[in-house]
Amino acid sequence: MNRVFNFSAGPATLPEAVLQQAADEMLCYGDSGQSVMEMSHRSKEYQAIIDACEALLRKVMNIPENYKVLFLQGGASSQFAMIPLNLMNKTGKADFVLTGQWANKAYQEASKLCGADNCNVVASSKDKTFSYIPELDSSKFNPTADYFHICLNNTIYGTRFAKLPETGNVPLVADMSSCILSEPIDVSKFGLIYAGAQKNMGPAGLTVVIVREDLIGNAKAGTPTMFDYTTHADNGSMYNTPPTYGIYILKLVLEWIEKQGGLDAMKVHNEKKAAILYNFLDNSKMFKATVEGEDRSLMNVPFITGNDELDAKFVAEAKKEGFINLKGHRSVGGMRASIYNAMPVEGVEKLVAFMQKFEAENA
Repeated sequence: MNRVFNFSAGPATLPEAVLQQAADEMLCYGDSGQSVMEMSHRSKEYQAIIDACEALLRKVMNIPENYKVLFLQGGASSQFAMIPLNLMNKTGKADFVLTGQWANKAYQEASKLCGADNCNVVASSKDKTFSYIPELDSSKFNPTADYFHICLNNTIYGTRFAKLPETGNVPLVADMSSCILSEPIDVSKFGLIYAGAQKNMGPAGLTVVIVREDLIGNAKAGTPTMFDYTTHADNGSMYNTPPTYGIYILKLVLEWIEKQGGLDAMKVHNEKKAAILYNFLDNSKMFKATVEGEDRSLMNVPFITGNDELDAKFVAEAKKEGFINLKGHRSVGGMRASIYNAMPVEGVEKLVAFMQKFEAENA
């Protein structure tokens, strides 16, 4: 059976070379005589895997030495609670930019734990269904906030921060679940980066946190042991059984990225795919992108026809042709093509060809 082109927002498509290597090693990893799924996380064989994964992530992302890399569970959604529990510990206040559902959930969770009065909404794009990144007025920033939170790329709405807010001494915290590893970033500009793995890094179940060391060790009194970054930093992400297989797959993905030429090559690859799709949408008489200008995401491209029945017909016919998971998020409708690192240029080119054919037949 031929593989489909999977445009899912997550869990998302993985590089075929990675899946093939994982398949080859499924029954026996190296000369261990066992699958990675069966390994004790306390074994020297598994310790070598997690150490190699961290070393590769540090190399690929150029992570400074004064940052800890944590391999956690609970999804990015658990970080909505862990971040305020660990970071809102000096003034007890934080700033938020609301650019979509996930940014809003981070704000709501911090408000629940630390009080809504202590959570300052700097700006929001809710007025236009989060279809743009709002202009930020630095006079609304709290210079004594414990952190400043953004969602760097908004999976549902297809927007991204083209430039980072200048937060001075306030640590910038970013949810990078849907854009991590897609292009080079300067990790030193952030106090903390977090990402669910199931979009650009590996399978669902692994969450990666990259946190500056000075932000660890001051969790609020009463913070559960498993929600304290110190617990995981002091134990090499081995306080309890980590998501062992997800970490192994991330290691394979990082090896694949290195073979492609690293994050510089990923950026070129992703910009090429996005340009093909956006150029078609901008010239189509039927399809229209929902985001304009520099706010457009390279990873998630929402689009509409303006007719719900036609949208549904397109999604159904696309599926028959091997283009799956193009239906937009339930909160916004329409369509969405997620074109993460592992989506080949060929997949986008064939999707556009199908869209041209559909437009001609349904004009």
